Amino acid sequence: MQVKVFNTKAAEVGSMDLADAVFGCDYNEPLIHQAVVTYLANQRQGTKSALTRTEVRGGGIKPWRQKGTGRARQGSIRAPQWTKGGVVFAPKPRDFSKKINKKMKAQAFRSAISYKVANNELVVVDEIKLDAPKTKLMAEILKSFNFDKKTLLLVSGDSTDAVRAGSNIPTLTVTEASLCNVYELVANTNVIATKDAIKQIEEAYSL
Repeated sequence: MQVKVFNTKAAEVGSMDLADAVFGCDYNEPLIHQAVVTYLANQRQGTKSALTRTEVRGGGIKPWRQKGTGRARQGSIRAPQWTKGGVVFAPKPRDFSKKINKKMKAQAFRSAISYKVANNELVVVDEIKLDAPKTKLMAEILKSFNFDKKTLLLVSGDSTDAVRAGSNIPTLTVTEASLCNVYELVANTNVIATKDAIKQIEEAYSL
């Protein structure tokens, strides 16, 4: 598989061969869905907690007698309907983490990035070289490719300038290729990858 290579001004400067084993896989939506659900579940801390009526201090005595007062019967001032009372079905700390096999996770990534290639949503650039880590320079690159939707920029090596330049653009996510995951591919409409980033992906996900 061969794709065109562009510079940061969206001018074609050459071509590049992509490994079919990585960028030419079939689209497997159930597997991609499983990988995304696993990733999002593992991001949850699961630390929120509240007190039930048995854990709130006080309320041991019945507030008033059962009958004869004309008021509704009450058994404790720490019941959920009372101010400062306990919480019904109170959330408690729990582990939301899920597991996915390494081979399944890798295949989901190959399937997701192959989908981007097949739908012309992946653009390869020769390099991202900025004169200064400024948002304006990064915005000009996105404008050159007419990318106004959510975009993922995959870089390699020392990419501090690119990360800083793209940090203030809400529609842009800058990630090192070795750290990219399936969720980022799915969550972004367009993908820009440098030639070095493509090589990193091929080395990591080649069969």
